[in-house]
Amino acid sequence: MRELQIEGLHPSDLTRRQRLVLIYAVSIVSIVVFYAVLYNVGMRRLEGRPQSIFRSLQTVTETMTTTGFGAGAPWATPAMNLLMITIQVTGILIGFVALRILVIPLFERTPLNLDDRLTAKDDHVVVAEYRRDTDILLDELEELDVGYVLLESDEDEAKRLSDDGYQAIHGDPENGSDLERAMIERASLLITDAGDSTASIVLTALEANEDLRTISFTESTRHDEALTEIGVDRSVAPHALIGRRLAQKATTPVAVDAAADGGAEAITVREILVRRESPLHGVRIDESPIAVHPDLTLVGGWFDGTLRLSPPGDVRLTPNTVLVVAGPERAIDDVSSEVSGVRTPRASERSRIVVAGVGEGGAAATDTLPDDTSVTTIDRSAAADPDVVGDVSEPGTLRDADIGDADALVVTVDDDATALLTVATARSLSDDVEILARVTDTEKATPAFKAGADYVLSIQRASARLVAAEVHGERVMDPTSQIRLVRTDAEPFVGDSLADVRRNTERGWTVVGVVRDDCIVTDEHTAIESSDEVIVAGSDETIREFERTVDAS
Repeated sequence: MRELQIEGLHPSDLTRRQRLVLIYAVSIVSIVVFYAVLYNVGMRRLEGRPQSIFRSLQTVTETMTTTGFGAGAPWATPAMNLLMITIQVTGILIGFVALRILVIPLFERTPLNLDDRLTAKDDHVVVAEYRRDTDILLDELEELDVGYVLLESDEDEAKRLSDDGYQAIHGDPENGSDLERAMIERASLLITDAGDSTASIVLTALEANEDLRTISFTESTRHDEALTEIGVDRSVAPHALIGRRLAQKATTPVAVDAAADGGAEAITVREILVRRESPLHGVRIDESPIAVHPDLTLVGGWFDGTLRLSPPGDVRLTPNTVLVVAGPERAIDDVSSEVSGVRTPRASERSRIVVAGVGEGGAAATDTLPDDTSVTTIDRSAAADPDVVGDVSEPGTLRDADIGDADALVVTVDDDATALLTVATARSLSDDVEILARVTDTEKATPAFKAGADYVLSIQRASARLVAAEVHGERVMDPTSQIRLVRTDAEPFVGDSLADVRRNTERGWTVVGVVRDDCIVTDEHTAIESSDEVIVAGSDETIREFERTVDAS
């Protein structure tokens, strides 16, 4: 019995598709033979025209395949005409079944070679797995006009991305031949976000290209030293990165040193929140003390949770508008001190910080806070050893953490829905606390602002922005902030004053100041000279547009 199964084809050895094809073939033969016999009998008894069974088989076959009826037509009796109609309809139905069972699956199962869709690459970026919204990262690279190949282990995801126009192929990043398909030997940068497979991917890639720069995204900073040892140039734990960034924002203003050699005065970018009780409520932007100050530039503002770059002067300030101001720190402090009701972050006042969520991000935020800061941590798990155990979104838990007396709340919970509810609950309990929140999904940033947050960072957006900064070099000065600053040659602006180049508010980017003789000049009456460098501020999109249309010219 065993030998019979080996030498012959046992039904259990067939695949489901093979069994379907076999059943289909047997059914077709049975139907054709049945109709041939029936037709042969009908021609002899009803039509009085006896013929051979083979002639009847030919006629039935012609009828079912709609290729003709041979010499059999016409038929005199109603029964034979009905039989022929039945045979024709049966043939059509069989054709539809054949299309669904045989033809369509055949094309569906034909392997699609995504490699054929790749364009020629050189000095490009190879992305070996990415788990933080791949579309955002690839959009970032395409906006920067950076060549890339994504090597994705999930075949369906690779096909989806390729169908959407991205340079994506399916393969195993740990496999050297698959990395070769991504042209790793000609790449300049490897980005990997593959968890435990990271070390294997990096080592395999470096064998093919020892000059490759590498960035690794990880869930924790625990393996940073080990990854450095095997050749990773930069290891990034986004949760920890953003936790540190939020802590820095809660205790110090955002400052970027734009000096060529560190000798110039720092340009500070600061978000100034317009409170409900502020005298600026209802004031036009062009009439505000910030807009008329000669050393300050209003880069943009968050209006109802939406960032507007270089807003028109006739826009009126509403409660909880966040103005993004750039200029020397002393000038921002002077203006802020003149305007009561406008809250600005001052390090000396940040004495009590509440951190909601003691995971990787929360721990990084706590470690980043200055030693003289009083920190209260909240987490639902007692194993995390927080100061307050409980649901961070519950009013009682926040009250136990003395949210009413806190200067800032840093929200680093993993779930976006919980983060939004925590923000809204905290804002309902305190109008004074500055709320800084982390979200995973970029689309949740705007709802977080509307819920009452003063500052929001998205893991997806920050990760993509960090990659853009790495690809772009040092030109991107603060890759995790909401606003980007870049320094560039002043040639396109020579002869214009700062006031002239700031006047156009429709392009979305603005010139903050110029670097001259290791000093930053922000006075709007300053004429730009050919030896200067200009500092331009804007969002990711507008800065890219500036670099394509102005900086590249």
